[in-house]
Amino acid sequence: MVDQYAVSVRRAASLVQIARSSFYYVAHPRDDRAERMRIVDIAKTRVRYGMWRIHTLMRREGWLINHKKTHRIYVEEGLNLRRKKPRRRVAAAHRLERPDLSSFDECWSMDFVHDELFNGRRIRALTVVDNWSRECLAITV
Repeated sequence: MVDQYAVSVRRAASLVQIARSSFYYVAHPRDDRAERMRIVDIAKTRVRYGMWRIHTLMRREGWLINHKKTHRIYVEEGLNLRRKKPRRRVAAAHRLERPDLSSFDECWSMDFVHDELFNGRRIRALTVVDNWSRECLAITV
């Protein structure tokens, strides 16, 4: 805008509504290749080490690195560990294949159903359902 329209920096900055200091800003790219290579190397040799352990090892080796920089590189390189082991459902472990159904009364299912009345009182019902026709055979409250 300054070169194209021949206006002052002050006028151009006020029109675009930015600070004048941003016009004069010169970016200083980070050269953290050495730290990045060392963090990746530690993470590959010690697979279960998290960010804090890697940061501690780096500091013990004599690297002057801030924990925020360690965290930034750790996340950018995708070295995050899973926090917890995945939960396996007990019911899913013993599940059998569903039988092929062709008529009434071959396979039934039962389940508890919960509901709440108008006055806030809760009821619980046991339902028995025919799997082929989806017909409710019995409800016991």
